[in-house]
Amino acid sequence: MADVNRGNRPLSPHLSIYRLSITMFVSIANRITGAGMVLAAFLVVWWLMAAASGPEYYEMANGFLTSWLGLLILVGSLWALWFHFLGGLRHLVMDFGIGYELKTVNSTGWGVVIGSFVLTVISLFFFI
Repeated sequence: MADVNRGNRPLSPHLSIYRLSITMFVSIANRITGAGMVLAAFLVVWWLMAAASGPEYYEMANGFLTSWLGLLILVGSLWALWFHFLGGLRHLVMDFGIGYELKTVNSTGWGVVIGSFVLTVISLFFFI
């Protein structure tokens, strides 16, 4: 017999019952930064190909990358690199079965987030 209430039932489990935790954020952001770094790699390759193509094309590419939008993308890419690196170290340790206690998982998640911002600022300080 057909279920007449089929369209009226909520999805299970519904997204509205979840509260964003640090572990959820780090997991989602790690995937996003991984994809974002691929796009940043395309920009670097584009810049190198422009340098090999000639001075006119290089000036156009370099002009974009040194504009406010280009610098924002490059700084965001630097943050993504540090975030992804620290997240990878976190998971490497967890692969050995270390750090699965709730307090440790939360503190290492915050360590990845805060550490990525700190390392980005340090990198900018030393390279600019």
